[in-house]
Amino acid sequence: MVNYTGKFVLAPMVRAGELPNRLLALKHGADLVWGPEIIDKKLVQCERFNNTELGTVDYLSKTGNLKVPGVSNLVFRTVPSLEAGKLIFQMGTADPELAVQAAKIVINDVAGIDVNAGCPKHFSVHAGMGAALLKTPERLVNILTSLVNEVGLVYNKPISVKIRVLEDEKSTLELVNRLVKTGISNLTVHCRRREMRNTEAPIREYMPAIIESCRASKVSCIINGSVKSYQDYRDIQKTYGPDIGAMIATCAETNASCFSPEPVSWAKLTKEFVEIATKYNNHVSNTKYCLTSIVPGKTKYYQLIARSKTPEAIADVVKSFDDEGKSVEQVEAKVVTVEPLTKPARHPIEGETSTKRKLDAEAEISAKKQAC
Repeated sequence: MVNYTGKFVLAPMVRAGELPNRLLALKHGADLVWGPEIIDKKLVQCERFNNTELGTVDYLSKTGNLKVPGVSNLVFRTVPSLEAGKLIFQMGTADPELAVQAAKIVINDVAGIDVNAGCPKHFSVHAGMGAALLKTPERLVNILTSLVNEVGLVYNKPISVKIRVLEDEKSTLELVNRLVKTGISNLTVHCRRREMRNTEAPIREYMPAIIESCRASKVSCIINGSVKSYQDYRDIQKTYGPDIGAMIATCAETNASCFSPEPVSWAKLTKEFVEIATKYNNHVSNTKYCLTSIVPGKTKYYQLIARSKTPEAIADVVKSFDDEGKSVEQVEAKVVTVEPLTKPARHPIEGETSTKRKLDAEAEISAKKQAC
């Protein structure tokens, strides 16, 4: 069974949590990766497909967009050879029975099941899921208890939950104390209230008491919210103890190598991303979405990628720059081109620039002052 204790992990993120970013995060040091939230009702309508061509396990929708089978109807994809024991499946649910039904479908292909009880966005909360579960703690407890008893214990896989803090420390602790007694293996705490934006400073004042409650019930704890780097992860462990983990979200969208003490350049990461996306037939719209988070907006490559219609077009853009983001054409030109002689100046004195004349004038004035 996977152990969450003290781990440095990738957060569940819609679109940014698809296969390419997960594999990049693992390559650059993430201990565990969360997949994007998938609704229980969506999962129970899927068909499992062993994709021998790609070496993946795919969950394909039997309804909806079937124009390109295996691509347009792809709901979830994992690479067992690379993600086994490291992939946590995050589920959106508001119903214990449906949660169990969905979890049983995917449980053999993932390392654990995580319940989303923290996302405040409409697609999560509209049916009582996500952060809406914080207002219905009895329902959340029932969901977790059902998953633990009917899935976790049966398949020897951990059940976990991700929450946000509530209005005050007292109410937050009351919720935590109930959750850790359901039999879950891990509690991830996004240290912001439901209405707070990700740009606001996290509320970590409650964490010592939350951690104490987790330790008393032998439940591991992971901190989320403004964790940006490997150094932040180590600082959290220095503050709260080596058994406490950390989760990165936003910064992993920009550069999934943030899990490493030495992150790579955006250009190198872009090349790695496209290589993975191509290998595993990632949908072009998702590839574009992720790359426009990685590639700086001020570069010409950002617009070129944003306008690309096909994976081949994106690959051509990526081939046009090196690992430092410099144009390949410019680099080659420096190697094969001899520097031209100084161009005729437009100034009265041959070859003299305005900067040079200014410096000479200043030197002349200085010399006169010294002479006086």
